[in-house]
Amino acid sequence: MGTIWNKKIVIICMAVVATVLWGSAYPSVKAGYELFSIAADDIGSKIVFAGYRFSIAGIVVLLFSRFLSGREQDCVEKNTRKRNSGKRIIGILLLGLMQTTAQYIFFYLGMANTTGARGSIINASGAFFGVLLAPLFYKDDWLSVRKIAGCLVGFAGIVLINMDGTSLFGFTLLGEGFVMFAALAQALASFYSKRLVRETNVMVVTGGQLLLGGIPLLLIGYGLGGSLEANPKGILLLTYMIFLSAVAFTVWTQLLKYNPVSEIAIYNLLIPVFGTLLSGIFLREHIFDLVHLLSILLVCMGIMFVNTTGRRGNYEKYSVEDQL
Repeated sequence: MGTIWNKKIVIICMAVVATVLWGSAYPSVKAGYELFSIAADDIGSKIVFAGYRFSIAGIVVLLFSRFLSGREQDCVEKNTRKRNSGKRIIGILLLGLMQTTAQYIFFYLGMANTTGARGSIINASGAFFGVLLAPLFYKDDWLSVRKIAGCLVGFAGIVLINMDGTSLFGFTLLGEGFVMFAALAQALASFYSKRLVRETNVMVVTGGQLLLGGIPLLLIGYGLGGSLEANPKGILLLTYMIFLSAVAFTVWTQLLKYNPVSEIAIYNLLIPVFGTLLSGIFLREHIFDLVHLLSILLVCMGIMFVNTTGRRGNYEKYSVEDQL
């Protein structure tokens, strides 16, 4: 029993690392828009900014994977490296178009036509898509009452953290609809990513999808008239965002490889929570109050409900070293 809990702690720590990094992207993106002089309605430049972030992060991960290629790798990767290489590249390209290109195009366009509160809440629905759709892809990743309860409790926390006295209701296709499409793309990419890493090294999949998904963002952004005004502070911030993308996506893909998607996807609820907390710290936004503490508690309770379903096999199949 102690071994199972040790493995759960490793999973939690890895998920927290990824979600903290993604959460830090909230204040980083806001600061980046200011440093690169990107106007609120300049969608093209925002997409260019994202394109550089993800494509360079992909190159970094692939180079690091190449550096480690002389060390011990997955046996499956060694045996399949020379087989079906074209098929694997197409698979990684599709993942990049889904997880990076489509998700962020829909997200940026949607956020331009809705409020921050609505967008944050709807984008958090990606966590629920991962839980609710899992039984369609994996017979042993069933939907339970505890998982449904966890989704509802966690969602209540996201709604609470976005309560600012304005209306949270309303729906338009180009606004809330596009943000929901982004969340759905993220969830579907999780299932596809889990399939790809069965036969391909995690870092190759991560780096490849970031690069092949980031390049179309650059092309689309520049096609829309976007540009970036390079400056030392902006480049330094972009460097950090490249780092956070490289690390967070690699850790997340590793988690998906060895665990049920539903039990990992629910951790996405932590991203807006950490985003809000880090915005309060670095952007000096007023967020430290009882409402935000209660919101964090609800999100944590939701995650706990989803991940305490009495399943043992998922944590006994792989060692702690496999998670790392």
